[in-house]
Amino acid sequence: MSLKYRVIPVTPFEQNCTLLWCTETHKAAVVDPGGDLDRVRAAAKAEGVTLEKILLTHAHIDHAGGTAELAKSEELPIEGPHKEDNFWIQGLAMQAQMFGFPAPEVFTPNRWLEDGDTVTVGNETLEVLHTPGHTPGHVVFFHRASKLAQVGDVLFNGSIGRTDFPKGDYNTLIHSIREKLFPLGDDVNFICGHGSMSTFGQERATNPFVSDHRG
Repeated sequence: MSLKYRVIPVTPFEQNCTLLWCTETHKAAVVDPGGDLDRVRAAAKAEGVTLEKILLTHAHIDHAGGTAELAKSEELPIEGPHKEDNFWIQGLAMQAQMFGFPAPEVFTPNRWLEDGDTVTVGNETLEVLHTPGHTPGHVVFFHRASKLAQVGDVLFNGSIGRTDFPKGDYNTLIHSIREKLFPLGDDVNFICGHGSMSTFGQERATNPFVSDHRG
């Protein structure tokens, strides 16, 4: 397979930061560097890959808290999330205070992402889907060739993302899952922001919030 990945749980929230890399070029992206950057750097070294960018699904602190530090120390561009999450980036210090994290630097992504955009990792291309509901600017990264999706906190194995944060919305989230993610195919594996991987087919069949049998 031309795109490989390694999941690196970071922060007390056990957030699934992911190292994605192209096997041809050995260039890698770090998806959602929430913190514990030494673990991220060690994983990149162990896999023998060169970091080329940071990709963000959304800007909650457990996903974005290490972004500014990693971007600065490794000289990496930041791509994502959608600009609707800018208020979460601007509020990183407040988030840190609320959840007992060290206060991170505020940053501006080099590129805000829109629905239908693409991002590259080495020679590999991932599609960008704007999937609001958990946060208004949440995006998902989909690698069609290997049927792998990086879904952040939109969907989990057996659950869905919280919608009780500012500008979260339950109905919007359900719509994002059913209309944006499930049509990608039952055989798509996904890495979620917390917990174990699953497939869209498994969630369609059994997830109590979004299964085909619900209601």
